[in-house]
Amino acid sequence: MTGLWVALATLALGTVIGVTRLRRDGRVNDAGGERLSADDLGAALGERATLVQFSTAFCQPCRATRRVLADVSALVPGVGHVEIDAESRLDLVRRLDITRTPTVLVLDAAGGVVKKASGQPRKADVLAALAQAVPET
Repeated sequence: MTGLWVALATLALGTVIGVTRLRRDGRVNDAGGERLSADDLGAALGERATLVQFSTAFCQPCRATRRVLADVSALVPGVGHVEIDAESRLDLVRRLDITRTPTVLVLDAAGGVVKKASGQPRKADVLAALAQAVPET
């Protein structure tokens, strides 16, 4: 009987952890303090903002995130999209405390990190984050 209770407790804990992770996945949070340059990224910053995606080769959500960010950068003038292979840029991964892929950073025009999302963000959330990063014209 004890084995049954252990199994049920393990199943319940796993369910709670899974639900919690799903609710947090892709959520865009405030970030700040870091500033990235074109040299850091290996590409030019966008004129108004830059979407930076950290990916790995075998990451399935990274592919969907790439499409979302490409759509958003095509939709909003002056917004660039840079994808960084996390495995080849461990220096940047450590500096920015990237713990999973995909991770998306929203940079303002000067390269300041304004928002950060771990996991696959929704298009609407990326657009809302950009609204805070891009100055009104």
